[in-house]
Amino acid sequence: MKQVFYITILLLGFASCKTSKDYLQRVDEDKTLFDIVKKLNKSPNDADAVKALPVVYEKVVQKHLAKINTYNNYKEITRWDKIADEYTALQKIYDAVSSSNSTSSLITATSYQNNLYDTKQLAAEDYYAQGIALMNKEERDEIKKAYNSFKKADKFVPGFKDAKTKMNEAFESAIVNVLIYPVQDNSFFFNSGWGNTGYNYSNEYFQQNLVRELGGQNANRYPARFYTEWDARRDNVKPDWVVNLTLRNMDIPRPQTTTYQRNASKQIEVGRDTANRAIYKTVYATVYISRQSFTARGEMDVNITDANTRRYITSGSFNDDYIWQQETATYSGDSRALSTRDWDMINNGRYNQPTKEEVLNELYRKIYPQVKNKISYAVDW
Repeated sequence: MKQVFYITILLLGFASCKTSKDYLQRVDEDKTLFDIVKKLNKSPNDADAVKALPVVYEKVVQKHLAKINTYNNYKEITRWDKIADEYTALQKIYDAVSSSNSTSSLITATSYQNNLYDTKQLAAEDYYAQGIALMNKEERDEIKKAYNSFKKADKFVPGFKDAKTKMNEAFESAIVNVLIYPVQDNSFFFNSGWGNTGYNYSNEYFQQNLVRELGGQNANRYPARFYTEWDARRDNVKPDWVVNLTLRNMDIPRPQTTTYQRNASKQIEVGRDTANRAIYKTVYATVYISRQSFTARGEMDVNITDANTRRYITSGSFNDDYIWQQETATYSGDSRALSTRDWDMINNGRYNQPTKEEVLNELYRKIYPQVKNKISYAVDW
């Protein structure tokens, strides 16, 4: 028993040395420091944490100050983001150490609040000046950068000068009038008797949906306004960008017919014995199934161009499939062997092949979100 006691004491001593060693050898010094503070808040007299705190604190502070010194030599305006991040980290360390009696009595932490304040002021000034310079270039891409510069200035110092007003000015000056044309069909159809009812309506409906869901003339999510040709003529709007939608490689093949059969069986009650127990009989039927099916495919090109220079803004091609199938059936044998699904096929009687309009609507429904996202991405900041 005494031997077990001594072994336990040795293990506890080894664990204590290992813990102290761990504090000083961890790779993530910032996390280590916060772990030490947390430990001392729970156990103020923890010898390992007390010993490690000043060493780790000094190491962490010097690391962040060295980074700040390096970033101060950078020319890029993004240096302010890096410097502010380092001072923010230093201030969090100060707050953690100084707010705890257990740790503030062991070391005197330095506050970097004034350094952080000065950094944010200088950053806001530089980003604001950058925004003004970019606005003077009067090009949409540059105005977009200007918008982000003013936004950064206001983020560093909320309410900085008239940064928010400048953001609104940049947004308004970057607005483009976008004319979306109906879908043009350059595809080849194997339709063989397929209905064409509503085909033009589908193409225009695709266009009108895009205009409406993108916000139309009142769009406020993007610096853009969206029009059909009729809208643009009515409001006497000259488009800046034009969106052409072209249907290509549309294939609606003839339905293929396949036949197969399967055997059906079911146990049914045919009576009762003298003890009133159910008497069952197995009945059989053969189901003859005829299936028609096809897979329609469609591809749509999206080309966005500058209405004045004909320069391509962006383009893309999107495709999808629509699978249709339907089954009818007849049977021979005992009808009582048939399942509900069997009867559904038998009562179906004939195939209800979709019209071209219905197939197009299904394909449009699948392709539509991809096209909408493409346009949204093009006009968005």
